[in-house]
Amino acid sequence: MTTPVALTIAGSDSSGGAGIQADLKTFAAFGVYGASAITALTAQNTRGVTGIHAVPADFVTAQIDAAFSDLDVGAVKIGMVAQVASIDAIASALSRWKPRHVVLDPVMVATSGDRLLAAEAVVALRTKLMPLASVITPNLPEAAALLDEPIARSETEIESQGRRLLEFGCRAVLIKGGHGEGAESTDYLVSPSTTIALAAPRVATRNTHGTGCSLSSAVAAGLAKGEDLETAVRSAKSWISAAIAAADRFSVGHGHGPIHHFHRFY
Repeated sequence: MTTPVALTIAGSDSSGGAGIQADLKTFAAFGVYGASAITALTAQNTRGVTGIHAVPADFVTAQIDAAFSDLDVGAVKIGMVAQVASIDAIASALSRWKPRHVVLDPVMVATSGDRLLAAEAVVALRTKLMPLASVITPNLPEAAALLDEPIARSETEIESQGRRLLEFGCRAVLIKGGHGEGAESTDYLVSPSTTIALAAPRVATRNTHGTGCSLSSAVAAGLAKGEDLETAVRSAKSWISAAIAAADRFSVGHGHGPIHHFHRFY
């Protein structure tokens, strides 16, 4: 029996709620073995980000090569990339190793509102990483930022932005509705042939640290296990909704606390 393996290429969160720490917890929650390549160290907690230390691009490459040369990586999740040199290194490595699935979470702003990606890196993300992605998972502000447009306010506008994002070369777009309003939080999975709306009750909690990282990792976990994209996305949406609903079981930090990755177990 083969063990499904997923690799996260992302930044580290010293408070453990987001970044590679959230990704590895998510992979574990789905029964997937997690490996990691760290692109940046962040000094952060539930209140905000106080420092970012980028990992040199050649060492990002070394980590990715070490993982792929030994492990049967079924899916890759890309999170915070921090700088253009890292994006170039990741794009080059993935072009060499050709993983079956790539989930790109275009992390630009932390839950606390701190900006994590420089403007020139956004251009590199669009032109170098998006064409490699099986699916990208922007939230509403990130989708707008990728297109240099205002934030979408209606289902029609969201679908329209999703279709324009496809033009950058990714095979599908999952626009997350957590930043929207109303009783339901609706995500939209847009592919060349269809748009699927995935709704869940909006949970009233401030403990949402790492939500975006964890959802994209949950999708990657499903793909690593051999699920098709729609199945992986539906499973991830159901799991993240329950993880947010269970977040208040924790009392961690004094700002936006983490979600409960292991709500199924305790």
